[in-house]
Formats: sequence, structure tokens, C-alpha cells
Amino acid sequence: MKRTGIQNGELIKILASIGHTQTLVISDVGLPVPKEVQCIDLALVAGVPSFLDVLDAVCGEFVFEAAVLAEELKEANVEMCRLLEDKFREIPVSFVPHETLKTMSKDSMVVIRTGETRSYCNIILQAGVNF
Repeated sequence: MKRTGIQNGELIKILASIGHTQTLVISDVGLPVPKEVQCIDLALVAGVPSFLDVLDAVCGEFVFEAAVLAEELKEANVEMCRLLEDKFREIPVSFVPHETLKTMSKDSMVVIRTGETRSYCNIILQAGVNF
């Protein structure tokens, strides 16, 4: 049994298998998951677990080199946008229209669905390397 970090076996397995430049999505409860993409559904009830709780846990286990957010986040969820820009200030962060983000999610290895209900709380993370 692991001592710390993510305890969800399915999630740890997929995080360990993602290679350099491949992507994963952490989504709010409403983002449609493409049929061809694995979904790890962590949503329990509205707001649980939160987008930030899952993002922080994944960031503790996963090396990433770029992030993509929805352009709409800038106006619809200003506080979250600022928090994410600050959190990821050391890597390139791109903003694309929400429809483009949904299309891009089709190329991801996994969508990790949270219980988040705040608008546009979705992120695509691109794997980096740990050396």
C-alpha cells in the first residue's frame, strides 16, 4: 500500500503509463468525455472532489511541461483563471476556445472527471520528463 499521494489504483496506473508529450484532462463534472478516451470518474456529489483538489493531487505525482485552458475561463471564472495562471507560471499555458479544448481532449490518454461545478474548470496537461 502506498504511504502518500494518490491512493486510487486506476489513476496511479494511468499516470505512470503516460509518456512524454502525451496529455491528460482534468475536467469539471460537465465536460463531455469522448467515447474513445478512458475516463476515471472521481465525481461523488456536486463539488466533491473539487477540481483544485484533484489538480493538486495529480501535480504531486505527474511531471508536465505545458497546459491548456479554455479562453472562456478568463471571464466566466476570473478567480480560478488567476489561480491557475499563478500556479503554472513556470510552464507555457495556452488558452483556446472551449469547443477547441473539447476537441483536443479526444487525443488525451485519460479524462479525470471531478465533481467540480464551477464553469470551465477543465485543463489539459502535457506530460514532461523527470530527468
